[in-house]
Amino acid sequence: MKNHLSIFIFLSILGINIFGSLQRSVVVALPLYTSSRWIVDDEGKRVKLACVNWPSHLETMVAEGLSKQPVDVISKKIISMGFNCVRFTWPLFLATNDSLGLITVKQSFQSLGLSESISGIKVNNPSLLDLPVIQAYQVVVKNLGDNNVMVILDNHISKPGWCCSNYDDNGFFGDKYFDPNLWIKGLTRMATMFNGTSNVVAMSLRNELRGSKQNTNDWYRYMQKGAEAVHSANPNVLVILSGLNYDKDFGFLATKPLNLTFTGKLAFELHWYAFSDGKAWENGNANQVCGSIVSNIMRRGGFLLDQGWPVIMTEWGIDQRGTNVNDNRYLNCIMGVAAELDLDWALWTLTGSYYLREGVMGMDETYGVLDWNWCGIRNSSFIEKISALQTPFQGMQMQNACSIS
Repeated sequence: MKNHLSIFIFLSILGINIFGSLQRSVVVALPLYTSSRWIVDDEGKRVKLACVNWPSHLETMVAEGLSKQPVDVISKKIISMGFNCVRFTWPLFLATNDSLGLITVKQSFQSLGLSESISGIKVNNPSLLDLPVIQAYQVVVKNLGDNNVMVILDNHISKPGWCCSNYDDNGFFGDKYFDPNLWIKGLTRMATMFNGTSNVVAMSLRNELRGSKQNTNDWYRYMQKGAEAVHSANPNVLVILSGLNYDKDFGFLATKPLNLTFTGKLAFELHWYAFSDGKAWENGNANQVCGSIVSNIMRRGGFLLDQGWPVIMTEWGIDQRGTNVNDNRYLNCIMGVAAELDLDWALWTLTGSYYLREGVMGMDETYGVLDWNWCGIRNSSFIEKISALQTPFQGMQMQNACSIS
């Protein structure tokens, strides 16, 4: 890595956000486009996506946390922590199965025995209870827009539930719950639904392709079809493609490029967690592990930056309790890389707790930046650290940090 990488690591660790206040004051001219490896606004200025994931793909099909806090309070918390966008997840069946998408929020929670969550929503977001879940999803998107938060719509899974495993029948085209034609129908419906919603700036086509059916031929076939369907229905949004093996592998694109009819709207997403490499960070020399893993990431996906494509790290994160040695060592590496490459990114996750996850009601999310009650920040020192990554260091027509009169 370049010599100035250590400077960015140092600033990140200290939590010095030398540009943070500037970024929050900049008005983004939507829609967004791509210019070589950068995401830019309608005026050609660099826009760095510093996002947080907000799950809405689990069994309730409702944005997590609405039983704990009013939606507007949550949106304002997102802004207060320095994030400028949300990667907002959705299950395919929300958009393609009317028997699911058109049930009310109250009915969805009742069917799962979540009476306590119903009571919480009645207190904090009473106007949502009798809305169909698909409309509740739209209300959250609108509120984020009212607070100047950009949104990436992420098709996270097909059948609502926790993601992901190689055996959940949601992993790749042709799996039990992953009919590619239904998927394209769902993408088209969502793209159409949010056409004209200015803060919806991108759609990621599918989260973490995986499983035994993975193959590059079907990847090209269906990803190209999905990209064209989204662009046709809503040419204003960026189209974000995921790779194979849990969003970790785009190596096949090194020799065979995509064939799409549109330009200036395509980006790619990668995921990177410490646990993806077992206990390597805890057991090995952190510098050597960092070098080895980064080399592999660049070979399998990061090379797209050099080919002139935006690459967004749409999932990364750590145990916010600060006690996971594996995560803590990985954090220094990924923050250094994110600074050196000036990556766009989306942190996992906003969630303080879940209505229902893997059969457990009210499960705590240790990777969540908010606490269990969605009231406070779980680890303020972490938020201070990542603040140094929330503002661009380089790119197209960047706005000056100061002006000389």
